[in-house]
Amino acid sequence: MDPVPVFNRLELRVPPLLLVLGFALVMALLDSTLPMFELSLPWAQGLGPVLMALGAACAAAGVWAFRRAGTTVNPTRPETSREVVREGIYAYSRNPMYLGFALALLGWAWLLSHGLALALLPGFVLYMNRFQILPEERVLARHFGPAYDSYQAQVRRWI
Repeated sequence: MDPVPVFNRLELRVPPLLLVLGFALVMALLDSTLPMFELSLPWAQGLGPVLMALGAACAAAGVWAFRRAGTTVNPTRPETSREVVREGIYAYSRNPMYLGFALALLGWAWLLSHGLALALLPGFVLYMNRFQILPEERVLARHFGPAYDSYQAQVRRWI
């Protein structure tokens, strides 16, 4: 039997949108149950929704570019991708959907103005890097070979 660490089983298993919703829910629960971590953030009521909208637009631009290219948007099955998408927002970020999710969570945490909600953001980024992005990149590098290697060399992972 192959001794695979238990945490490796999380690779490409949790759909990122579900993860975002889970993080957002935990942030809201922390906000409602631990008011002592409330912060006074500047422009919370204005900047929070703007960041959330910017995040949603970034993620939507990624989905739109994939749809135009006729490739999958299923993050748990990167091997079903049909091509390396380099156009549109993918010329600036290899992961605009995940970047958008992170921006939306930042906006939510900012709107909540809660210290622990903000403290969860690095956890989201670390989880996405370890259990979603790195495994995706391994699969895509095998699937597309030099075309994906070239894309990785030209475009940053996040921004």
